[in-house]
Amino acid sequence: MLMALFRSMRPRQWMKNGFIFAALIFDRQLLRPVPLTRTLIGFLLLCLASSAVYLLNDLADAEADRQHPTKRSRPIASGKLAPRVAAVAALIFGIGSLAGGFLLSIGFGSILTLYLVLNLLYSLRLKHVPIIDVLIIASGFVLRVGAGVTLITVERFSPWLYVCTTLLALFIGFGKRRAEIVLLAEGANAHRRVLDGYTVAFLDQLIIIVSGSTIIAYALYTFSAENLPKNHLMMLTIPFVLYGIFRYLQLIHVENAGGAPEELVLRDRPLMATIALWGLASVAILYLGS
Repeated sequence: MLMALFRSMRPRQWMKNGFIFAALIFDRQLLRPVPLTRTLIGFLLLCLASSAVYLLNDLADAEADRQHPTKRSRPIASGKLAPRVAAVAALIFGIGSLAGGFLLSIGFGSILTLYLVLNLLYSLRLKHVPIIDVLIIASGFVLRVGAGVTLITVERFSPWLYVCTTLLALFIGFGKRRAEIVLLAEGANAHRRVLDGYTVAFLDQLIIIVSGSTIIAYALYTFSAENLPKNHLMMLTIPFVLYGIFRYLQLIHVENAGGAPEELVLRDRPLMATIALWGLASVAILYLGS
């Protein structure tokens, strides 16, 4: 039962909570012990809160998941985890994360509260509303970045990162919806009702818009953000972003992947290498380039 509960907490998706480190890294405070410790604690609390959300979402989707070719193996849908146990665990994780969040920072606790409320609304209703469903998912990434801002004394953090985060999350979210439609074919709306409001052609247009906007926004960030080195070396990371987006598009359109972005990032070596190289280059430029 404990293993089933741990699986339902979706530890692989905890990597999304890594966005909380954006403020710490891009404000050049990664090497400061106190901000780093506070952000690490915030990351753990965010993982607890997101696990509560995943449990609630699996409880709400249990019946539909049983009809899904891959989601039927989820612990709650397959019967390996009792719904009552999942509900109690979700309640404990949610309350525990909020208590810890407000002890850490009023601002951080407030963002955690908003994150939980939004995701509760998403699980109960908003996940069935086309476009709004992906916007809610994207807002979760922005809230993660904002949560990191509340944990440190910001000195050079750029609002451009909120724009880039929003666009990137929309890009991934629409790509996920496209992969689900392709995988489930004619029975897509029976597994996820919101898919009835999408078509592959419509999603392709949305993906084109947000992918292009993401590239432009990131390029503008690299030479206009005040927190970056004045020598504009950050522009050297643009090729990594370009390749990462192009590779993700290739996986979506050619290999019909993208239904589970967190698994795709861990499984696709070119994508993993691109993200790693972008991260190393960004840190080197931020901390050694000025």
